[in-house]
Amino acid sequence: MKRLIYTLALLFTLTISTNVVSAADSKKAKTEMTAEQKAQLDRIKTRVEEIRDMDKSDLSREERKELRKELRELKKEARAMSGGVYLSVGAIIIIILLLILIL
Repeated sequence: MKRLIYTLALLFTLTISTNVVSAADSKKAKTEMTAEQKAQLDRIKTRVEEIRDMDKSDLSREERKELRKELRELKKEARAMSGGVYLSVGAIIIIILLLILIL
C-alpha cells in the first residue's frame, strides 16, 4: 500500500512540475540576437537544408552516421544561440528527489 501511495505522489509531482516548466518557458523575455549570431544561425539553417536535400540512398553507413552527428551538433549550436536553459526529464526527476530528501 505504501508503494502505491509513493508512486501516486511521484506521478502527481511530475505532472505538476512539467506544467510549471513549460509555463516558465513561455513567459521568458526574448533576447535580441546580434548580427554575428544571426549570420551563424543562417549558416546552420542552410547547412541543414543542404543535408535534407541530399540523396542519402547512395551514401555508406559511416557517411550517414557522420551526417547524423553533424546534424546533432548543429542543433546544439542553434539551441545555445537561442538562449535559455533546457532541462531533461531525468534532470527534473533528480531535482525533485533531491528537494524531497532535503525538505
